[in-house]
This record gives sequence, structure tokens and C-alpha cells, in this order.
Amino acid sequence: MPHKELPEFSRETLHKTSKARTFPSHSIESVSVGRVIAVANQKGGVGKTTTTVNLAASLAAAEQRTLLIDGDPQGNATSGVGLRGTDLENTLYEVLLGDATPDEARVKHVHFDLLDVIAATPDLAGAEIELINRPDRGATMRECLKPVQDEYDFILIDCPPSLGLITLNMLGAAESVLIPLQCEYYALEGLSQLLNTIHRIQHGVNPDLGIAGVLLTMYDARLNLSRQVATDAREYFGDTVFSTIIPRNVRLAEAPGFGKPIILYGWRESLHAGCTGFDRQNSYRSQEWHLTNQHAASAEDSMRSSALPELPSRHPRRKKEICAKYRSIKLSPTRFNREKTSDSKI
Repeated sequence: MPHKELPEFSRETLHKTSKARTFPSHSIESVSVGRVIAVANQKGGVGKTTTTVNLAASLAAAEQRTLLIDGDPQGNATSGVGLRGTDLENTLYEVLLGDATPDEARVKHVHFDLLDVIAATPDLAGAEIELINRPDRGATMRECLKPVQDEYDFILIDCPPSLGLITLNMLGAAESVLIPLQCEYYALEGLSQLLNTIHRIQHGVNPDLGIAGVLLTMYDARLNLSRQVATDAREYFGDTVFSTIIPRNVRLAEAPGFGKPIILYGWRESLHAGCTGFDRQNSYRSQEWHLTNQHAASAEDSMRSSALPELPSRHPRRKKEICAKYRSIKLSPTRFNREKTSDSKI
């Protein structure tokens, strides 16, 4: 796939990751002062909010004190955890204007005892106009977070899909930026603008800002485009790209409609869909061993009561036959489904 060469300042920016990439090599318990991580990409629909909400929920479930800040006037992170910004007296808008403190605006114990949230409403869009004449307009968010930063292990900020004053404030308050990258060509092409903004912030309001990493999202292994974009991203950014890739998953799309993170919505299905091929194969082999020690007549009941999802079938009358066949196979789930589909056409 043809693409433009990254400008030199972008390569400089990518190499400035001294503090940003320490997390993978240190114990999670070693964090003493809250790490502020902004999730940003000026392109919309790349998975910023989904990444922020589910990462915050996972950290809270791992017993890390976590603050989730919705920095997007659309308020999707707010609704994604089951809150209504219009029902709250104070939101991020009041915090930025100095009408409320973060302690007054945060909603405590959202789904988890260790997860707090500062919500956002469409009023936040007006903050750009309110802040434009302030001499310290780019450092307002950083000053607001100082009183509560030591109360948390991680502070995650969901940035809006733009490079306006609100995004500059969020990046000015962060020590690192996490960049979700949708596995499509336009998402890859537009990253130079974001890197340019990060470069300017590093030479301005926040010299310590680094890149935590690039996270590939909405990956579909069936598409050549997804594989090509992933390859191009690794050529661009090298080790900055996380080895973990987020695949397309309908459960991730459904969860915000119920106001829950993915670990509380459809967790069994999402765990099975998100594990690696090696783990899936071993899970199925373990299930196969379980089935071989039971009578064939009870195989269907065993599969239904299993922690794995029920085997799909377009012909319910053949489920018992399929389960009996399943005892002797040693294939990945994808290949098994392909064989099952071809058999059903006979």
C-alpha cells in the first residue's frame, strides 16, 4: 500500500518514550503517583472511547485506583459506563472553568469500588470559547488534576476527535498518549497531524509528554486491508506498536448500549473471542478430553453447561451428531465451523 514517509520531527517524537513505555517492564504495584494517560486520535471512530472505558474498568478490576475523565463533548465515555451527564451537577466543563473541583465533579464507585468518573456534557464544547483568552489556557487541565492526582494509580482521559483547545489541554495534562489506530488506510494516513501536535506540545506546555504506544483496533484478519495496515503501522512506528491487537467484536459494540464495560457485559463470549489462537485450541482440546470421558448421548448437555459458548448449528436436529463428531477433532474453531458448514450442505 502506498503511503507518505513520516517527517523527521515525527520520528523524533516517536523516540521520546522514556516515561511513557515504562509500564510494561515494571510491576503494576510500583506506581506511587497517578499516571495520566490521554487516549487521542484526531480521526473519529477509531476506538478511543471503547479503549478508554474498557482499560479503565480493567485497571479498576485489577485493584488499581482509577479515574476516568470524559474529555469529549459527545459524552460517549460517560454514557458508556451508565451515567447521564445531564443528571450531574458538576462535570468537566465546570472543572475547567474553575466553578468546581475534581473532587466535587467526580462520581465515585462506578461499577467498581476503585473506579471514579468525571463526566462530560455537550456544554464542554463551549469551554474552548471560555478558555481562549486565558494566558494559561493550554495548562488549565494539568492544574485542575494536581489536587487529586496522588489519590489514583491511573488517570485515563478520553480525548475528542479533533486537535482543538480541549485536546491540547488533555495532552498538556498527560504524561503519555495512547493512540488507537483503526486498521484502515485513512486512519494511518492522518497520524502525521497528531504527531505534529504532540511534537508542538513537547516543545511547549508539556515537555514530558511521551507516546505510550499505538494500539491497533478493529482488526479483521479476513481482510487483506487490515493485515496491510497493521504491517505498515509496524514499519512506521516499530516497537511503539503494541503486540496486542483488538479485533472486531460485536460485544464491544453492544456493551455501551447497556452502560457497561466489556468485562461486565458478555464476559464469557468476549474472553473466548479475544484469546489467542493457541489458547482457543487448547481450550477446545481440554473440552475434547472432557467429552471423551462421557457417554455420547450426554455430549450435548455437556457442551451446554460448559464455560465455552455453545457450538453453533444451523440444523438443531443435527446438534447431537455434530457434538459426537467434535470428540475426535483437533482443529481450531474456525476450521471446525468451516467443516461443519460444508457438511450441512450435503
